[in-house]
Amino acid sequence: MMAEHLAARIEAGELALNTPLPSERRLAHEYGVSLGTARRATRLLRYRGLVVTIRSKGTYIADPRGLQ
Repeated sequence: MMAEHLAARIEAGELALNTPLPSERRLAHEYGVSLGTARRATRLLRYRGLVVTIRSKGTYIADPRGLQ
């Protein structure tokens, strides 16, 4: 599952805290999935508190300590 793989990359530090998550379009291309699948994965990560989305700015890897 795409969301699980991204979560593992975040937890392993491959995707650093407070840095932008690649765009949903780019993630879809990277994983070879539809844009809808990439959007669902991002939504799941947001629900789990692993990323935060800031309107007109993008989606960022969340700092679990809340020090964003």
